[in-house]
Amino acid sequence: MKVARFQVEGEISFGVLDAAESGEGVDVVELTNDPIVAGYDTTGRRFKLEEVRLLAPVIPRSKVVCVGKNYADHIEEMKSLTGGETPAEPLLFLKPNTSVIGPGDTIVRPAISERVEHEGELALVIGAVAKDVAEEDAMKYVFGYTCANDVSARDLQIKDGQWTRGKGFDTFCPLGPVIETDPAFADARIMTRVNGDLRQDGSTSQLIHSLARIVSYASQAFTLLPGDVILTGTPAGVGPLEAGDSVEVEIDGIGILRNPVRNAGD
Repeated sequence: MKVARFQVEGEISFGVLDAAESGEGVDVVELTNDPIVAGYDTTGRRFKLEEVRLLAPVIPRSKVVCVGKNYADHIEEMKSLTGGETPAEPLLFLKPNTSVIGPGDTIVRPAISERVEHEGELALVIGAVAKDVAEEDAMKYVFGYTCANDVSARDLQIKDGQWTRGKGFDTFCPLGPVIETDPAFADARIMTRVNGDLRQDGSTSQLIHSLARIVSYASQAFTLLPGDVILTGTPAGVGPLEAGDSVEVEIDGIGILRNPVRNAGD
């Protein structure tokens, strides 16, 4: 099931995507509330997908947890900048929820950075309170999956020696276009394009630390709340974003997350 958060007629609602009643295209069936906490009761209203504006499918209630260096090929390409060691355990950092934007929203390159880069990733959306969960039970706490772009001010990340500022600017966590609740992501293809040119092309089968391992490990440090998001790492091919670019993150079974880029002040 594909869950959307959308705006129509000045109102923000949640919905699920469904085949159009006309037999052509896709409808959004409006839900009474956020399905993470309220289930899938509908209001009875349907809208054509092209008539609504899709928003970030979730606004994390407390945090975005991220995993660094979780693809071997990405570790290799970043060796000269951040070191080439493979972490024995998931390498965690946080983005504030103020960094989250949705499909079509603009990524803003901050004036204090000269090197902003894309990182296409699979994101997990937490569906239940999780603390100290066992790895074998971890995926029971996942509501669904979405596309993410771990936008990074690489020069500031390197300068600071830790990643909070370089990863945490407003607009640096695009999410969307929907949450897929019923996927099989053992071998999902992740692609990132800039202006139509393929930059990243990887698979979740290449993850060093599995999805279940990441959820379990993160829950040992933080209480994960419904609506929290976990970014699971990026494959090789990260690269620069310039003003005027359009960046897309596509994951099999979810869809395409597309965002324009501009400079702050423009």
